Amino acid sequence: MDENKKTGPRDVFSHLLAIIFLYASVFAYGAVTFLIINLYFPDILQNYGSTTYIREGLRMPLAILVIIFPFYIWLSYYLERDVANNPEKRELKTRKWLLYFTLFATTIAIVIDLISLIYNFLNGDLTTPFILKISIVLAIAAAIFVYYLWILRKKITLRQDPGMHMFVRAIVVVVVATIIFGFFMAGSPQSERARRFDDQRVNDLVGIQNQITNYWQAKQKLPETLDDLHDPISGYTQPMDPETNVSYEYRTTGDKSFELCVVFKTDSASDQTIATKPMPVGRINENWSHRQGRTCFSRAIDPDLYPPLKYPIQ
Repeated sequence: MDENKKTGPRDVFSHLLAIIFLYASVFAYGAVTFLIINLYFPDILQNYGSTTYIREGLRMPLAILVIIFPFYIWLSYYLERDVANNPEKRELKTRKWLLYFTLFATTIAIVIDLISLIYNFLNGDLTTPFILKISIVLAIAAAIFVYYLWILRKKITLRQDPGMHMFVRAIVVVVVATIIFGFFMAGSPQSERARRFDDQRVNDLVGIQNQITNYWQAKQKLPETLDDLHDPISGYTQPMDPETNVSYEYRTTGDKSFELCVVFKTDSASDQTIATKPMPVGRINENWSHRQGRTCFSRAIDPDLYPPLKYPIQ
């Protein structure tokens, strides 16, 4: 029977779409697992940023995986059933090209994986995070290679091969478990929104502190209230709490010292509790670490670090 009688553009694009979904799922799954490893097994020599930064990185690959992977499973099942009902489609050139290219790409990935393993071993970088990541890449490449080689060699459906059927089910279970765990690590939408509000509060306090310092340098006195910082020329206006829209608390505690207070919804220390080793954080995060609830930050201006202007403004 002529191959073109039962094959057409739909078959070509269906197989092409399945391979695209496969690659997207693989890259997203790799990104999720790598970020989880960075959370639990941070390498001291690698600056991954805070756990908040890593959690933010989890969201996009998780979103891709949640949408693309189910579509890939459904499309693969559809194609398998279609080929079983129309055996002549096994010889579709586009199908064979894509399958062999996938085998080629996974073989290259496995070779590169092994080369990287040997190189890092010789370089003294054979750490736990590296071993875990290299193992994940090897496992993903090997699973894809085994599955697609089986498709090319066997002329039966997945259900007719109990061993391969269980193999595919196990892979699906692992991916779903990773997605669930990734959602747990990324945090709930409510907690993330609360954290973003707190990040804005910290940014506002940093700006206020800078303006107070500039005010003292210019006038050699602290402002009596935050309203004194208003400057129509520079365009600076006092920021308000992004959630409650009330003014931040400010009071002087000396000639060159003051306090800024605000109510936080989250605990900044939680960003450092997951990793087994301390994660590097920025100076601002250290200066503005806070607990949940009302927190006050005491500041004192050092004239040696922030000398007064030569001609004070009265």
